[in-house]
Parts: sequence; structure tokens; C-alpha cells
Amino acid sequence: MSTTRNVAIIGVGLIGGSIGLALHKRGLAECVTGFGRRQESLEKALAVGAIDRATTDPKDALQEADLVIVATPVASVVEDILRADQLAPRASWITDVGSTKGEICQATDKSLKGRPNRFVGSHPLAGDHRTGPENARPDLFEGRTVVITPPPATNTNTIQLACEFWASLGAVVRSMDPAEHDRALAATSHLPHLVASALASVTPEEYLPLAATGWGDTTRIAASDPDLWVQIFAQNSNSVIEQLDRLIDRLNQLRGALDSGSTESLRNTLQRAKEIRNALGN
Repeated sequence: MSTTRNVAIIGVGLIGGSIGLALHKRGLAECVTGFGRRQESLEKALAVGAIDRATTDPKDALQEADLVIVATPVASVVEDILRADQLAPRASWITDVGSTKGEICQATDKSLKGRPNRFVGSHPLAGDHRTGPENARPDLFEGRTVVITPPPATNTNTIQLACEFWASLGAVVRSMDPAEHDRALAATSHLPHLVASALASVTPEEYLPLAATGWGDTTRIAASDPDLWVQIFAQNSNSVIEQLDRLIDRLNQLRGALDSGSTESLRNTLQRAKEIRNALGN
């Protein structure tokens, strides 16, 4: 990807901050402007070098932008995309980084109907349970998958720009239908978070001194921001419920095996789980 003159990032937290750091590290932007509602967060982004300038004025942030990246919580994404479409006339394309895509893409497509659609949905499968620009990293996207979910009205040139952008940050780019994305992420991201939170919430606090790496590894993501995850679950509830029902069925099978003393059934499930986990390769 050639150098972009002005990049505006709406919401400079972990992901937005990491994008800014990666752009600077790779020399892919002349100026990165961070826009947000909280001056404190913007100051942190400036301090770590994620952005070159900060503003709480959306017009100031967007009017000269050649590329706009929306990195706000999913409940705010559509509003921020539509505002960018109005206030950033120079931007060749606009994207987001939300963990859900169906509702965002559908609402954006409907609102922009009949107008040139510069929006391409994106979801970098990278992150951390820690939040804020102080935890941003320039290598966060290297070797990680980024899913793009372009609406039907998006022209091929815009899609190509999106692919080149994420690849320039070191990511592996994959294109998916928004609904398919949400079904897949319900299984691989949203349900695991729900399960980690459920496990952490039922663990008696008096036993925490006995919690070792198994409990810590399994519940690590439960330390993420609850407000962000409430929004994700709300936007992808149907797919999450479908995967949750599958998990409940499997847990009932395991409970039956334990209750009946069926070690063979228990071992089969554990063996299959081991094979699937090992197939991930890390």
C-alpha cells in the first residue's frame, strides 16, 4: 500500500491505537489524527505515539481525512460510519473494526442506499483482554487474520484498497459474508468469552489461592471490558444462542458420562477435543 496522507481513527483504544502505531512503524501515513470523546484517552494515544494529533471535534478530525477507521464499540459503529461519510468528503474508503458484522453492514448499507458506498466492514482477529491505547502494539496484526465483509454495493476498487491496507499491516486478509462471519465468530470468539465469564463467575473466591495456570488460561478473557462484550452479545445473540445450545448438549453428555461412570465416552470427548485444539497449531 502506498503512503496515505491523512488517516483519521475514530476511537483510539487498543485496536485503534495499534493501527496508528503500525502505520507509523511502516511509514504508511503522513499524519494520523485521533478523534474521541475523552481527552484523557486521546492524551494517552499521543503519549505512546499512536497518533500525531488529537481532537474531540469530528469535523476537525474528518474533513481532511483520506482514510477513516472506526474503532469504537459496536453499538456506536453505524453512527460513526454515517458521520464519517458526511464529514469526510476526501476519504476514498471507510472501515470499522467491530467484532460483529451483520447488523453493522445491514444498517450501513440501508442508510447509504442510492449513494456511493465507500464502506468496507473489517474485523481484525487480534486483540487483548487489556484495553486502552497504553496497551497498543505496532505488531498486533502481523500474521493475524482480518476478515473484510464488503456490502454488495461496494465497488471492487474500494475492496482492493481494504485488502491492500490490512496486508500492509502484516495481516492475512479473508473476505466473508457478514452473516457467515457472525456465525463463525459466535463459535470461535463470542461463545468462548461467555464460557470464560461463566466459569470465572462460579468459582468460589476462597479457592482463588489454589487457581493455577489451567484456571488462569481458561478465564483470561473474562477480564475484558464487560460493557464492550454486552454490546457484542446483543448484536450477535441468535448465533451465540445457537452455539450455546450445542455446548449445553455436550456438557449434558459429559455430565451423563461422569454420572454413569462411562470412562470410554468421557475419553472419546477428551480425545476429540485434543485433536481439534492441536489442529490450530499454536
